[in-house]
Amino acid sequence: MSDAPYAPRRIRVLPSWLLGRAAARGHRLVAEALAAEGLRMMHHAVLSAVAESGPVSQAELGRTLGIDPKDMVGVVNDLQRDGLVTRTPDPGDRRKNAVEVSTAGRRVLRRTQRLGDRANDELTAALTPAEREQLIALLTRIVRPADDGAGPARG
Repeated sequence: MSDAPYAPRRIRVLPSWLLGRAAARGHRLVAEALAAEGLRMMHHAVLSAVAESGPVSQAELGRTLGIDPKDMVGVVNDLQRDGLVTRTPDPGDRRKNAVEVSTAGRRVLRRTQRLGDRANDELTAALTPAEREQLIALLTRIVRPADDGAGPARG
């Protein structure tokens, strides 16, 4: 953890401190990987959510991902400008826009998912495959303490 700021020994062994340092390293690795495709993490998250949810309103995307509506408009504008999503009036409610991944967006998403996977492999390179599975299971329990980890996060 050479990039970690100094912390007293008592702090360095706290799960909260270690999780924070691991998260910061993971974010940095993934952000660098996505930058190779010209995407920021928020853009990738929105593109992934649209691909998973099918045509979806901007408002629903914002609620699902916890992104402020003003920020969501900017992200969707960027993705649309780059040809990665289409935005059309929602047939059920013309006041809303339905956002859908374009063919180009699916291609970019496949590449960025591979890049993200490689970044996560680098993050967990010191672990065996079994330890990686255990880490994911343990982190899932920490992130979702009120449920069994199978459903959406509450909160």
